Amino acid sequence: MANNVFDLTELRKPPPLEDKHVEGLVFPPVALASDADLARAVPRVPLVADAMRLTAWTGTRPVTEHGLLHAADAEAAVAELGLAPSRLRLLWIVAVNTGLLQIMRGTAGRGPLSSQLPVEATLEFWDGVVMDVLDRADANAEEPGLTGSKVIDEHLAETLATIYSVRTGVAAATLAKGILHSHEVACAPGVVELRRLAAVLPAELYEALAVLEYCGLVEQTATGHFRLTPLGVWAVRRDLLREGHDAPTAAEVEVYSDYAAAELVEAMITGAVTPSVVAYWLERRSPESAAHELVQVAASGTAGQRGAVGTILEELGPEAELPVRKALDEPLMWRYAASWLHIRDLPAPPLSPDDHTWIAIDSLAALLYFADAPGAMGSFDVLEAGEELVRLVGEMASVDHPDTIAVLDLLANHHGDQAVAKAARKAAMKARSLEAQLTGNAPD
Repeated sequence: MANNVFDLTELRKPPPLEDKHVEGLVFPPVALASDADLARAVPRVPLVADAMRLTAWTGTRPVTEHGLLHAADAEAAVAELGLAPSRLRLLWIVAVNTGLLQIMRGTAGRGPLSSQLPVEATLEFWDGVVMDVLDRADANAEEPGLTGSKVIDEHLAETLATIYSVRTGVAAATLAKGILHSHEVACAPGVVELRRLAAVLPAELYEALAVLEYCGLVEQTATGHFRLTPLGVWAVRRDLLREGHDAPTAAEVEVYSDYAAAELVEAMITGAVTPSVVAYWLERRSPESAAHELVQVAASGTAGQRGAVGTILEELGPEAELPVRKALDEPLMWRYAASWLHIRDLPAPPLSPDDHTWIAIDSLAALLYFADAPGAMGSFDVLEAGEELVRLVGEMASVDHPDTIAVLDLLANHHGDQAVAKAARKAAMKARSLEAQLTGNAPD
């Protein structure tokens, strides 16, 4: 699915200390129907029912070199089964790809798929059906798309993701506005074309939504909004997960609701929780109580714990000011607290250049607590190679931070830019020399 999801205030960027290798969106938790209920609903989807009728009608008959029905047979299928001609190609593709039909040596016949499947196999079948549906939206210019609108087809994945995120349903006008804006940003159409699209898109969208209803993905609410069906929620979530997005179920995040802050932070460091869990945890607490718990963990914790706490605190607004302000009295937290307050235009003590360098060291030191510290380095914008980073590395040597030497060694041994690695080695030698002077020991 595309990352360009529009008109969603509920989506959150993943905290920077989470998955370092996948840039995904965080979707709100959803409640899924039981697998048994979902499986029972699959044969009742109009698209599936028609694909099964087409399979029975086909029996065994010759097909074209492209594996399609001959023109006369296609006309007969449409007439005898009462099918919409525009949907026959999709029905045929679904029947063949899912195993309802099988094509061998120029002949179509009954496929290996049984009409009576266990629950798990039925849901896998449904997943395949939806993948075929979405593939139709990605069809090339020589083949018909899914909805009859090229623009809507281009933005179908993000449209479904939008509806997925608002379980109460979305107005068609809101969807049309979002598609238009998204198309304008992605394709930069001229003024005349944009006006034409604005005029025709609402009607095209209603036709497209009717197609999605036929495919079992969308249904209309009593208020006229559009939401995903239970089968639609299940299938779209599957697709989001395939694309690397964070799309949990309510049951998956519920187990973390009673976690203490220390347990949540530890789970973040080990990678046991996703960003959606953090959002859910915060929603179950007042900003003040959440911040109070988190500050207590960070004040006496490691750089890894401070980094995780800093990530969570960024999700909180001015309502958490009092407990964060109290953190100004904590030696290892006051710089984070001051920065947090400054960002929210709240009174706070100033931070010197050395303080900012200290925070940079502490942020990098958090990587030392991850199993793949070298691999995780690439997620930090501050580590982009250049003169600015070389300068920053040079300044680290004189900053009083317990992990300065460890961070410099990490950069020296694993940063891909030779200038940065060289500067880190030089700074590490200087830091060891300064440490030796303070302790009276010779440097290693």
